[in-house]
Amino acid sequence: MDLSTVHHGVHKLKKKKRVGRGLGSGHGKTASHGGKGQWGRAGATMPKALYEGGQMPLIRRMPKRGFSHNYWRKVYVVVNVSDLDVHFNDGDVVDQEALKGKGLANGVYDGVRILGNGDLGKKLTVKAHGFSKSAAEKITAKGGTTELIPGPKPPKKNKMKPRPPKNNQS
Repeated sequence: MDLSTVHHGVHKLKKKKRVGRGLGSGHGKTASHGGKGQWGRAGATMPKALYEGGQMPLIRRMPKRGFSHNYWRKVYVVVNVSDLDVHFNDGDVVDQEALKGKGLANGVYDGVRILGNGDLGKKLTVKAHGFSKSAAEKITAKGGTTELIPGPKPPKKNKMKPRPPKNNQS
C-alpha cells in the first residue's frame, strides 16, 4: 500500500440524493416518503412512549378503584433508643442534622420519630417530631430531655371574612 491507493473506495464527495425530481429519478412523486399518512408529511414527530397507535391506551383501559392517602401522607424516619445509645455521647444534643450526620436519617422525609426499642445508658437532649411513650420514659429516666418539634401549621380553610348580618327593618 502506498499513498496513491490510500483513498481508493472512499467517496468523500458523495452527491446528495435529490428526491422529488420526477419519476425517472427513482425518487420522484412521493420523494421516498411513501403514500399519504403521518410519515409522509413535513414535521411529523414520533409518538410518545405510551402511544399505542390509536387503540385505547392501557392506562385508560385499567379500572381505577380505591383511594390513596399519598397526597397528604407524612413519611417519618424511625430511630430507636438503642441507635441513639450507640451513635451519640453523653450530653449530646440529638436533632435532625445530628441524625443525618451519623447516617441514621437518610433520604427524604417529613420528620423524625423516636421509638423505645433497646436500652439507653446516656443523658441526651433529643429533639424530634414524635416520641413513643417508652422512648420518652427511657430518655427522661437517664436525666435527658425530650423536645417536641411542632409540625407545620394547618392551612387556613376559610380566608373570607363573614358577611355582616342584614338588618331587615321595613
